Amino acid sequence: MRRLADPYRDTDVIDSRAPRFNQATIGVLSLVAVLAGWHWLVGLLALQLAVGLVFGRRFCLPCVAYFELVQPRFGEGALEDTRPPRAANTVGAVVLAASTLGYAAGSEAVGTALALLVASLALLAAVTGFCTGCEAYKLGCRLTGRPFISCPIPGQSR
Repeated sequence: MRRLADPYRDTDVIDSRAPRFNQATIGVLSLVAVLAGWHWLVGLLALQLAVGLVFGRRFCLPCVAYFELVQPRFGEGALEDTRPPRAANTVGAVVLAASTLGYAAGSEAVGTALALLVASLALLAAVTGFCTGCEAYKLGCRLTGRPFISCPIPGQSR
């Protein structure tokens, strides 16, 4: 099966199902962390998101799982601009890091509330396709006078 975009080199675009896979992973694991009382897992998820954002998809474990295990079996989904999902991942990493700090500072309520916020928004996105962070990114573009225009997608005519 031929891919239109290399998942590790063509970083301006992404298979539209990859962010949903990542959101499902982060959402489920955040929920598990809260329910099991595994505060360390919330910090690990924040770190994993940050590592993926800084060093690329090769270092994002859910991304690698999707591109190496899922995509070869189901094919490449529609390609989309990576900026909105990257913005959503940045927000997720920051909120999970804040949750971890809340737990570390002894504020169980703050840590739990922030982890559950990430879990609920990530699972909402994974199930419905509505990504709050992505839409916030696009709205921010409009409000700052630079409307979001998706980058050119390989293999599509203009």
